[in-house]
Order: sequence, then structure tokens, then C-alpha cells
Amino acid sequence: MNSFLHNLRIRAAKKHAKIIFPEAKDERVLAAAQIILKEKIATPLFVCDSDDAVKVKALGLSCAEMEEKRMDSLQGLLLLLRSEKSGAKNLLTKEDARSLARDPLMYGMYLLRLGEGNGLVAGASYTTRDVLRGGLWLVGKAEGIQTVSSSFYMVVPPFRGGTAEEVLTFSDCAVVPEPTSEKLADIAISAADARSRIVGDVPKVALLSYSTNSSGGDSRSIALVQEALKLVQTRRPDLSIEGEIQADAALIAATALRKSPESALKGAANVLIFPSLDSANISYKLVSCLCPGAQALGPILQGMKKPISDLSRGARISDIVDVVSIVASQI
Repeated sequence: MNSFLHNLRIRAAKKHAKIIFPEAKDERVLAAAQIILKEKIATPLFVCDSDDAVKVKALGLSCAEMEEKRMDSLQGLLLLLRSEKSGAKNLLTKEDARSLARDPLMYGMYLLRLGEGNGLVAGASYTTRDVLRGGLWLVGKAEGIQTVSSSFYMVVPPFRGGTAEEVLTFSDCAVVPEPTSEKLADIAISAADARSRIVGDVPKVALLSYSTNSSGGDSRSIALVQEALKLVQTRRPDLSIEGEIQADAALIAATALRKSPESALKGAANVLIFPSLDSANISYKLVSCLCPGAQALGPILQGMKKPISDLSRGARISDIVDVVSIVASQI
């Protein structure tokens, strides 16, 4: 285990978090929960029907059995939140609301809303869209944030002259396909704040582009990144941020000196904000495939009121344990 993950588990354990799991039928999640409980990383709480409850309890894990009374309350809440009066775009019929109230994911989000858990992890069988919908409807966005996004935490071998592994934040790799300047600003702020909680260091944010200081001309994509920089600096003057900047100038001091002598980051960026989901997703997968020893942790949702993570449906047991450690560390 790398030192980042080791330290992360230690910090997570100190939070004594209760993490909700709505996927009691997935053997990987059950196995991961046993490790999480044994190592005292967090306390798993499974959303269960009567059949699942027997199996979950036999494994020594805690279970919140789905109750008719609570499903009735959840159905009413969903109808209220998704009514024409509320201004919701996706209106629900009574039948739709009842079906959703019986869904373990929505029930788990309801428990999180009620404060019966500190965070939620799902996605082993649910889609990203499912997890986002439940989180947005029942938990909501963090104060001041209009855009929910995601980050991968890339643990890579040392490449800047040190001897210790590096942890880089890649954002947004999973949620917002073509962010506007306003959304890009939200993503940058959310990623920086999440890194402070998860990694525990000072975020140094680079708004990436194919251009550095207008070297690429005056294209719309460059202007969009420049506009995002101004928005972040206005909203969060405390953040160390630079853009538009090319990836090599953001990460390598010697390159930064040549391309941007006045650079504030000086090649020390640790939060990389990509201009599109395409570029972010491609980049994290290239690093994972081509860099020996690299590890991608995520996607971790950011911009929610409470910590929620969307697992890859191909997640291994160890991946689930790592993601829970990240979620618990944010409590």
C-alpha cells in the first residue's frame, strides 16, 4: 500500500464515520465492508430488504432494513421535491415516486439526508446517472456551488525530483461533458476544497489548455479558460490558481520558467482542471495505462452537501475500500 493510502486510512479512522451502502447484493461491496469494519476505517451501514438483512447480519455488518413507513415518507418527499410547484424539470407521478422510494439507492440517500450516515458509496451496480440523480434530489449541492463534478486522485511515482509518490487531482473526469466558464470555475473551487480535506495539503490549481498565456491565439476554448480564471479569482482570492496553462508548464518547473517566467505555480500544480470531460477522462486513463505504478482513485463526487462517491462498476474490492477511505476522510 502506498503512503498516501496508508495515511488516508489513518485519518479516515479518526473520523468515526458511518458510511451508507445501498448495494447489499454485491459480493465485492460486502467483502470490502468487512475489511473496512475490521480495519476501523468506517462503520458500514447497508440498506437491506428482509432477504438481504439475514446475509448482511451474518457477516457481522450493520443493516438498515427498509420500512414501509419510511418508504411512505420518502414517496411523499419525492412528490413534493419533483412537483410542478417546485419548478422541477422531471416531474414524478405517484407510481414513479413509489417505485423510487423502494429503490435501495434512493432510500440510502434519504437516510443520508436525515443524518443517519455521514456519507454514501454506490456504483458497483448503479450507474453514475443513478447516483447523481439520487444525490441531487435528496442531498443537494454544497453552499455556493451550482455544478456537481468529480475528481480522480492519481497516485503516481515521483517525477519532480523528490523520492516520495505524488498525488495529483484530475478534474472533471466523469460528470460535466463540456463545461462553461462558470461551470469550470465551480469545478476548480470544488476540486481544490476537496483536495484540502482528502490529501491535506495546499491546493495549487492549474486551468489546463493547449495554450499558455495566449500562446495558442485567441480561440474560444482559450477565452473560456481565461474567463474561468477570473471567476475563481473573484470568488476565491485565497486560492493559488493559474490559467490558461499547458500541462507541462503546470507540472515541470524548468518548463514553467521557459513558457511562463512569471508563473505563480512555478511547475508545482497538484490540481489539474481539464477544459472538457473528454480531455480529463482520456488523460487519467492514459496515465493509468502508461505509467507503471500509477493508481487512479475515484471518481469522487464533489460539490454535494455531504460526501458521496460513485464507484466504477468494474471496481475491485480494494478499490471500494480506498474510495470509502476518501469519502470518510471528508466528514
